[in-house]
Amino acid sequence: MTKAPVNQTSARRQFFYFLVICAGLWVIMNVVAVIGLLVYDSQLVKDIATVNTDNPKVIPALYFLQLVTMTIPLFAGPVIFAAWVMRKPAEYLKTTWRFTPILFVVVFFVMMVSSPLIELLSNINHQMVLPSWLKWLEDWMKQSEENAKQLTTALLQMNSLWDCIKNVLLVGLFTAIAEEFLFRGGMQTILLKWTKNKHTAIWVTAAIFSAFHLEFYGFLPRMLLGALFGYFVVYSGSIWPAVWGHFLNNGTAVVATYLYQNKRIKLNPDDQHIFTFWQYAFSLIIIIILLLVYKKIAGGKNSPELNGEKLG
Repeated sequence: MTKAPVNQTSARRQFFYFLVICAGLWVIMNVVAVIGLLVYDSQLVKDIATVNTDNPKVIPALYFLQLVTMTIPLFAGPVIFAAWVMRKPAEYLKTTWRFTPILFVVVFFVMMVSSPLIELLSNINHQMVLPSWLKWLEDWMKQSEENAKQLTTALLQMNSLWDCIKNVLLVGLFTAIAEEFLFRGGMQTILLKWTKNKHTAIWVTAAIFSAFHLEFYGFLPRMLLGALFGYFVVYSGSIWPAVWGHFLNNGTAVVATYLYQNKRIKLNPDDQHIFTFWQYAFSLIIIIILLLVYKKIAGGKNSPELNGEKLG
């Protein structure tokens, strides 16, 4: 029996349920984690808040917090929504493997040639200056950025190969799976039903994905990455090419940081003035071509319609 298209009202309601479940689970897991740390060692909580790495317990605690307060709820929220609320996990999470593996190769090259364009958008983002009457907001954004940078620096302080492997798994693989299930799986699917336009759903999801990280001076490059991941999903009908691309982006950054810290390479991965204008242009052109190639290879077998809805 053919399923009736999801109407706009029900899609709106789905989005509300999705947000309540994901936000509620995130709050619960954060409260549980903080209470657990307070019971275990109240001083440790203060040292985490100030990123005091002189305390040897801080780094393991940060790994614990990353898993319990971010990775687990980000993954579990969309799974609970798709499997228990909507009872359609495959439709919402796009976990099918029915696509040609060649798409993984195309995604690999997209991610490899995206670096110049990411750098350009990052540099544009860093030039952002808000009006004087919004100075309070700009100060808050800068403070949030600095806090996030301190935590990331602490987590990515790697003195051994095992430290690198741990971060490739935690920051690279686990984070990629959790965030793709949340954003390109649950959220983008609902917005696709709501707006009935794949480009709107992809870019709105990408903007929310970027804002979620609270790193405002990296908003534009992260939004671009989110959009790329979105097109990977829509054109293939599967979440896994996006997970692969997300993993490549995060994992490459971890490995490059490890190699730089241990003086295996001289190029600082945080340097944002590596490429030239022509390399920026080349990056943009090649990404567009590769996306068209990706779309053609995917063949649109899984992506043009969802539940009988013709997409724009």
